[in-house]
Amino acid sequence: MKTAAELKPGEKAIVKDVDNDHPSSHRLLEVGFTPGQEIEYISGAVFGDPMAFSIRGSIVAIRKNEASCILIKK
Repeated sequence: MKTAAELKPGEKAIVKDVDNDHPSSHRLLEVGFTPGQEIEYISGAVFGDPMAFSIRGSIVAIRKNEASCILIKK
């Protein structure tokens, strides 16, 4: 299964699910990473962490390990 951490800058995807076993899963759902929502990977830092995503008209920066628990479909 592909995750948001695997997206390249400018790529869009649909959130399929968020891994509930991850400690940040609740926070990710609260900021808008909900199933069915379209996200776009905007950019990342030089070493890829944090990652900035456009979601629901806002830009949200999250850590790469948090992005890896967001399951996506293209």
